[in-house]
Amino acid sequence: MSYVGDAGEISATYRPIGDVEALRRPSVTNAFVATGSVTNGQFGLFQYTMQPHAGGPDAHFHKTFSESFYIVEGTVRLYNGSQWVDTAAGDFLYVPEGGIHAFRNDSDAVAQMLILFAPAPPRENYFRELAELIDSGRRGEMSDEEYTDFLARHDQYMA
Repeated sequence: MSYVGDAGEISATYRPIGDVEALRRPSVTNAFVATGSVTNGQFGLFQYTMQPHAGGPDAHFHKTFSESFYIVEGTVRLYNGSQWVDTAAGDFLYVPEGGIHAFRNDSDAVAQMLILFAPAPPRENYFRELAELIDSGRRGEMSDEEYTDFLARHDQYMA
């Protein structure tokens, strides 16, 4: 039990859409709906929108947090560690710590999903830093070891 009071309290956090940071890239938009700083570290919730044929990350895993995917729109290909599955709106995938996974949009239509991280690592920093590496051209200059170190700083390990 994490709440030990005898009466409820007024402690909800409301975030209008205008307060939500969205990292816009050419093929994806990642809205940081609820970061750990908003949820007291309990979870992070991102709205991830992919343009047609946006691709996605290679198979990887995380050591300190789980990741869940809820499909809102379109077809997202999810890798569950053993096979790729074409998903549709309403489908869900839970990946515990250490679970190998990946995602991508290989379809001809926009796809959108909610990604839930628990507990909440500062995952937004990974996406911001990756965008900066790509935009600056430094990603192409990194050795495999430097990129592996970058990923490890964000608890991401290639499978």
